[in-house]
Amino acid sequence: MDLFPTATTADERARGADVAVLPVGSFEQHGAHLPLATDAVIATTIADALASAYPVLRLPPITIGCSHEHADWAGTVSISAATLYAVVNDVATSLRRSGVPKLVLVNAHGGNYVLSNVVQESTSPMALFPGVEGWQAAHDAAGLETSLDSDMHAGELETSLLLHAHPSLVRPGYAEADHLADDRRHLLTTGLRPYSESGVVGRPSLATAEKGRLVLESLVEGFGETLAALG
Repeated sequence: MDLFPTATTADERARGADVAVLPVGSFEQHGAHLPLATDAVIATTIADALASAYPVLRLPPITIGCSHEHADWAGTVSISAATLYAVVNDVATSLRRSGVPKLVLVNAHGGNYVLSNVVQESTSPMALFPGVEGWQAAHDAAGLETSLDSDMHAGELETSLLLHAHPSLVRPGYAEADHLADDRRHLLTTGLRPYSESGVVGRPSLATAEKGRLVLESLVEGFGETLAALG
């Protein structure tokens, strides 16, 4: 598992990318079957696939995000929205100074809401990927059975991606870990604990490596639209 890119400055000079991709994840509980680093691993896996298909500069991941709703579970660590906002903007400023004017935030944690504001307010070309539409297209392309809303956390989608890309990270027991909690209206106020004792919200029992492969393939294909929008 390569969380960190190994290209040299000579490699990047030769590539001459004008778009960088920054994986953004989290360090939070994902039930008993997926690691705390799941979102960072998924974001990096997507960014790696994008860098293999498009001439972009792949940055190392931001591995801790805004995971306050998961604070009741051991191991979860968060930074504030203001800190994440500042870090991303600092990265964008540094990239522009080094001649890379465009930045794509490859986000794999739904709780990193502030990234939408970073992109919204940016005065230089910036995008958030995948958006809801991209995730939905990948969901449909892979034939996932659980809806995106129901498959909120450590479910069919995330488990499938890890079964495909990093199967050694998936612990036994995911086939018995299903838990649905579609009504989560007070999640931001109460955190996730009132809705799930295990921390899982979704159906990991339906996960397969093939579904994960198809999800990743769809995301890579859809990234072309994001590049076109950046100009």
